Amino acid sequence: MVIVGEQKGIYIPELARSRMGTGRLRGLRLLHTHLSEEPLSEEDLTDMLFLRLDSVAALTVDQAAAPRTMYSAHLLPPAASREPYRLLPPADWDKVDTDFTAQALALEDELSREGESLSAHAAHGDAGRELAVLVCVSDAPREDMEASLDELAALADTAGLAVADRVVQRVAKVNPKFILGKGKLAEIEIVALRSGAGTLLFDNELAPSQIRNLAEVTELKILDRTQLILDIFAQNARTRSGKLQVEMAQLKYLQPRLVKQDRAMSRLMGGIGGRGPGETKLEIDRRRIRERIARIKNELSGLRQRRAAARAGRSGAGLPVVSLVGYTNAGKSTLLNTLTGSEVLAENRLFATLDPTTRRLRFPSEREVILTDTVGFIRELPKELMEAFRATLEELESADLLVQVADASHREVLHQIRAVEEILRDLGLDTIPRILVMNKWDRMEEKAGRELLSRFPGAIPVSALSREGLNPLVTEILRRAPFGGGVTARDVEGDGIWCDPPDALQ
Repeated sequence: MVIVGEQKGIYIPELARSRMGTGRLRGLRLLHTHLSEEPLSEEDLTDMLFLRLDSVAALTVDQAAAPRTMYSAHLLPPAASREPYRLLPPADWDKVDTDFTAQALALEDELSREGESLSAHAAHGDAGRELAVLVCVSDAPREDMEASLDELAALADTAGLAVADRVVQRVAKVNPKFILGKGKLAEIEIVALRSGAGTLLFDNELAPSQIRNLAEVTELKILDRTQLILDIFAQNARTRSGKLQVEMAQLKYLQPRLVKQDRAMSRLMGGIGGRGPGETKLEIDRRRIRERIARIKNELSGLRQRRAAARAGRSGAGLPVVSLVGYTNAGKSTLLNTLTGSEVLAENRLFATLDPTTRRLRFPSEREVILTDTVGFIRELPKELMEAFRATLEELESADLLVQVADASHREVLHQIRAVEEILRDLGLDTIPRILVMNKWDRMEEKAGRELLSRFPGAIPVSALSREGLNPLVTEILRRAPFGGGVTARDVEGDGIWCDPPDALQ
């Protein structure tokens, strides 16, 4: 088949999906003319890279429009060279003896073999996982960008993505069309090609037009930070309330991105970032989305009323409510389990717990408090989730005391504490009395521990796993909770902690 274009461009019809695989070329060779004796341009080579063309060639012509010299190039397998392509020596147009078909077939064989090798290597530690290149584009200091990518890598691991590579790009101003320049985008395409990655994961919230533009240019799946977090919530939601809240957040995220189904948007669906409302998102029009959101809001309203009644019942019993808050994976669920002898899910990964958990914490002096655990926070928590999880976060509004749990061993602990404080302020919860707990203290070196406590002199160092420091924490909870009366040594003798059966309060 021969496709003829004009000087301004060429229209390429829809190709078979078999040509979309990472080990396949596009099955197209591009031949165009240069009106002067110039070789292939950077734009020619970039187009070949983005479109995965079998080859690209430029034919120069003289003043009489007679053909003169042929310049050509083709892609290279990732392991073959440091360069992603090979420039062939220029030749007179009537002396070109390259068998371009054989060349393309041989190249596809090599790409397929390397793709299988990469897949096998990835499967060794990340069976069945999609490979992704992490991208951070910002004007922030590079150290902050690297730390942000570390968190994005942890989120990717939680979602089921394997990180193939990472790219940091500092810019004075974000490109409104592609978020970064086309030259840097070409470099990222090379990184993806060499690593066998089929997904670009951006540590930014991308506009709908940016997602479409990036997907069209790179032919890769494009995800942003918000979409990844929504996917993690969709995977981890267990209760009816949690699932409804996640679905509403995803529908609100999808609504402005709902466009006619095309190749660019079709690559966004399925797999990581495509869970939740279903696989037919692009077939749902805006009216049906609004109707579904309205139904979810009504159902959540009913659940909110039942929760409010439960809270009123606990309040009527005269028991103080103590809520655990903190950055995701700071160890809140582990601390709840240790204090109450419960077996709430506690894993070393982000957002392992989404649904609120309530337990009764009883002390030897017959004093009791209601201890609740809620969803963990994260910096730049998507606004869709903040609104959707308002029903869950209402558990915090009835708290008499907040226990802010921080991971003392995390290198970004200061930023995490600040992020939690900002979220509490945004939720209007910053006026509730608060205790700062430095968890995972057993991982701290003595010097680093002293420096951290000098910044937060009122903080209580504990280890939820080894139970170190729990007595001072319990003493402070008893002192700060609104019981009335003082705290004696008998209140915290021995472990000083036990609870009702796990199903006593849920």
